[in-house]
Amino acid sequence: EIVLVDDESSDRTLFLAKEHGAKVFSKKMKGYASQKQFALEQCKGEWALSIDADERLSPELIASLQHVVTDSAGADGYFVKRHMYFLGKRLRYGGVGQDWVLRFFRRSKGRYAPQEIHEQVDLSGTTGRLRGHLDHFSYATLDDYLQKIPAYTSMAAKQRWDQGKRFSFWHHARPAWELFQRVVLKGAWLDGQAGLTYAALSAHAAWLRSMKLKEMGHGS
Repeated sequence: EIVLVDDESSDRTLFLAKEHGAKVFSKKMKGYASQKQFALEQCKGEWALSIDADERLSPELIASLQHVVTDSAGADGYFVKRHMYFLGKRLRYGGVGQDWVLRFFRRSKGRYAPQEIHEQVDLSGTTGRLRGHLDHFSYATLDDYLQKIPAYTSMAAKQRWDQGKRFSFWHHARPAWELFQRVVLKGAWLDGQAGLTYAALSAHAAWLRSMKLKEMGHGS
């Protein structure tokens, strides 16, 4: 069973999904975790596999998933290695090259934690790792990135505010630190122009998130 939760898109997503037999829901996204939890609640099968619209499964990962569902003695949830692509190039350094995410789990054993970004599954059970990988084609162009970052940084700022975090003057130094650790400590320069561009944009996003946190403080 395929469940698709669509963020009120204006293209042919809903039509094409229905045409291929998916159970489709249109729901304005307020956060990544709540959107995925809603999707999970619409599922009926024993196992749940969570993927985003910009992610693709490798053939080896598909084979691993098929093996798990026939092995009742396996774990309750599985981490999957994710390869990130930015501007058409795979990023191997800069802090994004070794990303393992819990995406396949027994539906009765997991639910999404109440945090709207960097969403993660709270699993009551054992975990393992799957062979194969998930390709994450995050941003094909700079315009893709610039269109998404305002909403993303707003959600990130709100989540930090809800966690009791507040703006500090030292947050003005965050972009420099973010750029230094990604480029120098984590080797983003080894990914060439795409790696350096992503590192610079990440530094700007960190500053923008802090400025929005500062605005929240002024409004309280």
